[in-house]
Amino acid sequence: MSLLSPVIAVVLTAVVGAALFAALGKDPLSALQVFFLEPFHGTRALTELALKSTPLILIALGLALCYRSNVWNIGAEGQFLMGAIGGGGLALWVTTEAIPMSPWAFFPLVIVAGALAGAAWAGVVALLRDRFNANEILTSLMLVYVANYFLSWLVFGPWKDPDGFNFPQTVSFASQTELPRVIRGMRLHWGSAVALLAAGGMWLFLFRTFAGIQLQVGGPAPAAARYAGFSSHAAIWTTLLTSGALAGVAGAFEVAGPMGQLTPHVSTGYGFTAIIVAFVGRLHPLGCILGSGVLSMFLIGGELAQSRIGLPSALSGVFQGVLLLSLLACDTLIHYRPRWSGTR
Repeated sequence: MSLLSPVIAVVLTAVVGAALFAALGKDPLSALQVFFLEPFHGTRALTELALKSTPLILIALGLALCYRSNVWNIGAEGQFLMGAIGGGGLALWVTTEAIPMSPWAFFPLVIVAGALAGAAWAGVVALLRDRFNANEILTSLMLVYVANYFLSWLVFGPWKDPDGFNFPQTVSFASQTELPRVIRGMRLHWGSAVALLAAGGMWLFLFRTFAGIQLQVGGPAPAAARYAGFSSHAAIWTTLLTSGALAGVAGAFEVAGPMGQLTPHVSTGYGFTAIIVAFVGRLHPLGCILGSGVLSMFLIGGELAQSRIGLPSALSGVFQGVLLLSLLACDTLIHYRPRWSGTR
């Protein structure tokens, strides 16, 4: 039943969604078809689904590692933005300096740039937690706003395109900074393969290495970890730096891939959506892949429902919230048996 809980939660979300469509005066069956089936209709739709899943997989993998280790990183959105700044800054430098290189040579460089920027931002959270025992939930969340304002300052100021009609954006990046595409004519890039490889590497690290076992023991049983001689300081730094690096790579892929420039609206909330992905996926690397597909379906289905049926743009967020609440309810009812007790 624990394995079936995410499936039950998705079914309940569909039922609640049908009721919402009916309340909005729309045909529930037609709306559900647009929301749940259209994202899988055709090769282009499937590639767009994989493209949307790529950043969610990367971020959710890092968050799953943190949450298994009892480190509550809520600031993946900020680490994503800093990775976008790192990768976008590298692409902007290559563009303005007209540095000759192939996209395959730029590909590993943008990964490194995004990982370093995201890990550095998460390192601030690790330092505050390790040195001053600051709550990582608050510090990581507050740093999201700092990263957001820093990005706005860059695109409104020093990195602003002088010929961009005063829009807050950088120049369009050169062709040599474009991520290699999996299929010609489609937007899906080889960063999706990197995300799948990262999931495989995370599975090996968590379940086939001694360091991964240390982290998983230290999360639910910190006293046992201390007794065994495991370092809680190493766990904090390892989980946060890894999570930040993966979120940073996702941000770098987003600006060098489908966007092709840096704007204030790089993220559509990937860092927060990935939290739901991690829990829907049961904090397991394979589950993160499956969960990212479900949440990507919600994001794309919401956009299609808005354009084709005229439903509100906030519908995707509503579906995400209903999915998370349904999952929590299913878990509670699976692990605990409710009993009616009369008033004494």
